[in-house]
Amino acid sequence: MEPAIVATIFFYLLSTAFYFAYLVSQKNRLHQTGVTVLVLGFACHSAAVVYGCIDLGHVPAENLHQTLVLAGWAVVGVFLALQARFKLRILGIYAAPLASLVMVMAFFLPREPVQVKNIFNSVWLATHIIAIFIGEAALALACGVGMLYLVQEHAIKTKHHGFFFKRLPSLDLLDSTGYACIVTGFALLSLGLITGFVYAKTIWGRFLSWDPKEVWSGITWLIYAALLHQRLTVGWRGRRAAIMAIVGFAVILFTFFGVNFLLQGHHGEFTRW
Repeated sequence: MEPAIVATIFFYLLSTAFYFAYLVSQKNRLHQTGVTVLVLGFACHSAAVVYGCIDLGHVPAENLHQTLVLAGWAVVGVFLALQARFKLRILGIYAAPLASLVMVMAFFLPREPVQVKNIFNSVWLATHIIAIFIGEAALALACGVGMLYLVQEHAIKTKHHGFFFKRLPSLDLLDSTGYACIVTGFALLSLGLITGFVYAKTIWGRFLSWDPKEVWSGITWLIYAALLHQRLTVGWRGRRAAIMAIVGFAVILFTFFGVNFLLQGHHGEFTRW
């Protein structure tokens, strides 16, 4: 698994370099090379994840190292799917560095798993983990799209048609792409929470125990639910949606890192993070 992780980091960093070169020069061959290298990295990454599943007998999410590996894998997988659907080339300057950062962090973290493994052997938990990670990857990309939207909107409003204005797509494309990411992420986040509650019932005898991560996951869900509700009822689009996407992802990061390190709960009982 270790060689695959090293190869993954190498390809992701190389892809990042090509994407930034594309940002500057706008040459299609640089973008194509960046995508190709990213796909090679994703193939190595997928091999590492599959090896972990086979070696452990379940989805590898026993410690922070493994969860970050899954998070990076989900980000790249969702980005490649998004790229195929919306052709938003410039988003690679956000997705590739984000995946690189996540994997570098994972590389330097301890690999030791927890000793209790039987609780991971559940279809409910596997579905919970996969849905949450893919859903949050989609919401992470929605954050990136939101950032690009704000940059482009600022360029248009100030009539400063400089470096980014010429390189970023239309506000409509950014808005529709961000909306697709949020809808997808929200649906998977909902599935993840439901399966998590069912799994909690089988392990602890109750659907909800007010574990800190459960509470903050619920807060995250409510933020995106409010965003989608406002968009559908009062037409929240553009700037407001972009800002909410960024705020929502900030809450996700706190739920992922802050809750685990600062608060105690059931999740900390079976993981070392």
